Amino acid sequence: MRERWDQVWRGSRYLLIGLPTALAAILVVPFLAVGALSTGLGGVGLVVFPRMVAGLRLWAEWHRRRAAELLGVTITPRSATLAKGVGAQWRQLLDDRGNRRDLRWALQHIVIGLASGLGALLCVGLPVGGLIAATLWWIFPADEPMTVLLAVPVTGWDSALGLGAVQIVLGGALTAWAMPRLARWEARVSLAALEPSAEEQLAERVGELTESRAGVLDAHGAELRRIERDLHDGTQARLVAIAMRLGVAREALPPDESGTLARLLQEAHEGTEEAMTELRDVIRTMYPPILSDRGLEGALASLAAGSAVPAELDLGELGRLPAAVEAAAYFIVAETLTNAAKHSGATRVAVRMSRHDGRLIVEVTDDGIGGADESRGTGLVGIRRRAAALDGTVLVSSPPGGPTAITVELPCAS
Repeated sequence: MRERWDQVWRGSRYLLIGLPTALAAILVVPFLAVGALSTGLGGVGLVVFPRMVAGLRLWAEWHRRRAAELLGVTITPRSATLAKGVGAQWRQLLDDRGNRRDLRWALQHIVIGLASGLGALLCVGLPVGGLIAATLWWIFPADEPMTVLLAVPVTGWDSALGLGAVQIVLGGALTAWAMPRLARWEARVSLAALEPSAEEQLAERVGELTESRAGVLDAHGAELRRIERDLHDGTQARLVAIAMRLGVAREALPPDESGTLARLLQEAHEGTEEAMTELRDVIRTMYPPILSDRGLEGALASLAAGSAVPAELDLGELGRLPAAVEAAAYFIVAETLTNAAKHSGATRVAVRMSRHDGRLIVEVTDDGIGGADESRGTGLVGIRRRAAALDGTVLVSSPPGGPTAITVELPCAS
């Protein structure tokens, strides 16, 4: 019984609080319209309107939390934080579908919130009115007596106590039955208006994953550069110093020394130089130093200049790319140029690179004999693996007789 009356109390409070907010929404909507129109008046709205929309978001989120609390469901909070800069704030305003949902909810709340609140006021008013009629009927003048059950006048204590009690019982029963149901219905309608659809949730999730992936790529690239610097400036420098000392030690031996010491110094010296060579290969395959020194455009120009097959380079406006994407693009072009020189019999290679819709597009075409077969080598397999590591795609077209065209798309949104 106590739980039942707790539901009645919570439902009544929810609906009665929603009544004045519905009345306020009648003013909020035209206020927003004035703010939007003010963007053409000296640019005031350019600054003010995004803040008005953010205020609407806060207000809608308060109602969303109230509805979720009444229904006992968990929701994901939405941020109302504005980006820095007027341009970024307007891009945020236009791109966020939640702003349109908030506005639709405000229009809906005027109708549904007002109707639900008035219905709750009527339900609560019945038992309260019955109580007033049963105790204070005598205050009203005889020519305008108080009425109960919406129409029956109260003219004495017998009608006041009898009819007032009937109204209290009926009103209380109606309130106990209707309030929780009406409140839950209104809460579900509000949540449905403010919650994104399945398609919007998927789009938002994709956007979050895209931002997350861009952050991971940036972090991965920064870590690659750090490791490359540590190996180059630390480990490689120490190996060079060790090799020099071993070389000096060999030079210090007598010319006729050919014993165990001379042999061990020779092996250590040669092993150190081999380790240095292997380390340089590791550094180049992990993150080529030329990318740090000259950037992607300069590194690709160096590859084209050193290609065994004449290579034509066409680079679009690439902008800033994550280091991992730069490294992958560099290695992909290097591998395709190597394959063209080794297997295609080509006389010319064209390398085109552009950026479109958050993707880096690498196209390499040669005029060779075609017939590229991934099962006969590791070049194309390596390209596919590098692209797949960044969630990219590879398309190979190499009919017998040529030409061979390799198109790689790498996500590079930031």
